Amino acid sequence: MNTADLMTYLKNTNLEKILKDYPIAGDFLANFRLEAISKVLPLPQALEEVGEETLAEFGLDSYGLLQEFCIFLENFTRVEESTGRVSSLTILGGFNKLKEPENVELTIAAGEVISVVGPTGSGKSRLLSDIECLAQRDTPTARQILINGIAPDDLQRFEMGGKLVAQLSQNMNFVMDLTVREFLEMHAKSRLARNTAEIVEKCFLSANELSGEKFTIDTKLTQLSGGQSRALMIADTANMSNSPVILIDEIENAGIDRRQAIEILAKSEKIVFISTHDPLLALRADKRIVMKNGGISKVIRTSDVERKSLAAIEKIDNTLQAIRNRLRSGEIITEELLK
Repeated sequence: MNTADLMTYLKNTNLEKILKDYPIAGDFLANFRLEAISKVLPLPQALEEVGEETLAEFGLDSYGLLQEFCIFLENFTRVEESTGRVSSLTILGGFNKLKEPENVELTIAAGEVISVVGPTGSGKSRLLSDIECLAQRDTPTARQILINGIAPDDLQRFEMGGKLVAQLSQNMNFVMDLTVREFLEMHAKSRLARNTAEIVEKCFLSANELSGEKFTIDTKLTQLSGGQSRALMIADTANMSNSPVILIDEIENAGIDRRQAIEILAKSEKIVFISTHDPLLALRADKRIVMKNGGISKVIRTSDVERKSLAAIEKIDNTLQAIRNRLRSGEIITEELLK
């Protein structure tokens, strides 16, 4: 909605419904010390009951506050709309470290999971960086990224409020003195979640499904391990993030359930790129981009034959996981575990 439509909406809607439609509006009112304002009236009428001195403290009158409120809601509405319309992302090839052309035009649809594989130093992180900044032939690789077949404008590329791309790095350490519940509630409100309590509970349960070590919803963020932090952010990204494109760097190092993580992300109808050395993750993706000499060497669609090999690979992986668990608990490792 534009400013005029929002003003009409405010005049004809009681504040209780506005707060239900836009939970983040409660934070706006709190900033002006209006938490106790009447909720049964439309905002213009409710402001008539507020003393002028209350608003004058902020250099505003009732009309000025209504204008500020409209601008606030318009910005959040624009961000919400602009990040919800990505149906495809296209990578137009540039050059590798040897200045050889990549000769690639790869289009990925919403809901697809793409793995990025290759030796250390082969250019996996550079590719993710190009996608994150929506490169327009202006990075060392000279790649170009299209959204829905069109080059994004500067607003889409550089506006921080409504990022089209979200990235989860290998190292995630929280410094905020919040509980898991408080953190998720803050995210839900800032993302205009319609049912905060429900989405918070869903994210928390998803995170605990992913985490090797369970935690409570009242655990402090600073008390979470690296794996628990990563699990929380993956669940948050899959269930709450407005960003339609997700980049994850080496999820196998996070100490979480990798198979479950892929399933959660795939169900979110986002475009997901995962840089990995893990064959289980690489073969669970719809396609894999193979990197070499800093460039895209080839793109391989995961075949039915490869998917059938996952059962054998999982058996090997389960054996290794059992050995890790025994080592962690102080048990002796014997050859019997390998049979």
